Amino acid sequence: MTPIARHPATRRVPHLALALLLPATLALAAPLATAADAYPSQPIRLVVPFPPAGGTDVLSRLVFNKVGMATKWTVVVENRAGAGGNIGLDLVAKAKPDGYTLGMGQTANLAINPTLYPKMPYNAVKDFTPVALVAAQPVVLIVRADSPFKNVADLVAAAKAKQLSMASAGTGTVGHLAGEMFQRKAGIKALHVPYKGASPALNDLMGGQTDFYFATPPIAMPMIKAGKLRAIAVTSAKRLPLLANVPTVAESGYAGFQAEDWKALVAPANTPPDVVARLNAEVNKALAQPDTIAKLKEEGSEPRGGSAKDFESFLKTENTRWGEIVRQSGARVE
Repeated sequence: MTPIARHPATRRVPHLALALLLPATLALAAPLATAADAYPSQPIRLVVPFPPAGGTDVLSRLVFNKVGMATKWTVVVENRAGAGGNIGLDLVAKAKPDGYTLGMGQTANLAINPTLYPKMPYNAVKDFTPVALVAAQPVVLIVRADSPFKNVADLVAAAKAKQLSMASAGTGTVGHLAGEMFQRKAGIKALHVPYKGASPALNDLMGGQTDFYFATPPIAMPMIKAGKLRAIAVTSAKRLPLLANVPTVAESGYAGFQAEDWKALVAPANTPPDVVARLNAEVNKALAQPDTIAKLKEEGSEPRGGSAKDFESFLKTENTRWGEIVRQSGARVE
């Protein structure tokens, strides 16, 4: 740009007048500079706080492959597992708020863990900038295929007559807390049997060591299709297309019941609003593509999207709601 001092129209302007004009000139130029400042100008790091090939990792790669194809951005996925997702999200919370470090959070590390763990390395509401709610997945109430429980009413009646056992993939997981919430709603109390992961929990359920289990659809569906397990309810507000004949818990007599494992994109607190808006727009475009929707439905998830403000309100509500569920359950992870 030609320096102002050399512009012919300004050489004749008195120094005082020129000094008064400069702030207005700079003010007008500022929005143009922001709009012209290309983002991103370097690779984006997406921290996935869980191991490779897990549900959060698969979803993250699916969505950001679409984003990358549409925008030509370079997005590098970095898996940082541990402490229920806290380790990875802590990296995001402490990163420079420039839009080049993002994190894929979920119900566990953004809504459950703040109450489940006695000490957290970050504040789930204050230390992040909400970018976009990505997808949500219910859990499925399953029993053995030869179980006498054909529906929720059968299960509740049996649990009131004698103590049943409930498997979970671990203390404080969405499945565990969905089960605790269900028990409170139904007025029953089962023996909680936590496992170190979904596979051993599933194996013992099929082996008859436990009576029921709230499992994620990708874990439950193969055994349901193989005829080894029976689904008797889902925890979403609406029926799951994968299990269209299976009622929701709400339909089964417990109005308002809903428990979902959602995934959402966050950035460090104070990330610039224009960067957040750009990221949000691209994620929404990726989620709207028919093949993305189809792929998510195959694993029992539904795309969410919406504005960053929508997600901000949702996160505050979920943080409060799940915190209360954790307190009521008495669950604790040291």
